[in-house]
Amino acid sequence: MTNRGADRSAGWRQRPVRGIAPLADVTASRRTKPVTFATARELALALPGVEEGTSYGTPAFRVGGKFLGRLREDGETLVLKVGFETRDFLMEANPKTFFTTDHYRDYPSVLVRLATVRPDELGDVIEDAWRFCASKRQVEAYDKDRRSG
Repeated sequence: MTNRGADRSAGWRQRPVRGIAPLADVTASRRTKPVTFATARELALALPGVEEGTSYGTPAFRVGGKFLGRLREDGETLVLKVGFETRDFLMEANPKTFFTTDHYRDYPSVLVRLATVRPDELGDVIEDAWRFCASKRQVEAYDKDRRSG
């Protein structure tokens, strides 16, 4: 099994995740209303090929049959498959929002606290997870549509 992120150019692996502000910027721009799973659902289902289902008895998303993310049993944390490098970057940039546990240490996933993530930040991370999981053809078509429209 190949790592989808490894198939991309070296430049992809070097760039920071779009829209992720340093922790100081995040705390300076707190929202008045917390993000909910409904927000995450709307953002995920807006991406091509994303389907909703369940995983471990919780709401989950897949693209092309591949796991993209799910709500954890606590109802307050989202698991997103983003790749190890993106996970490490997110956790360093904003450890109050992005973290992992021993269970997820060996998986290319990051945990997202819905109570502290900004909506724009969540949208960017969900899109990055989608790019990590979607086929190369899906990503190319999505990028082409965005450039033309």
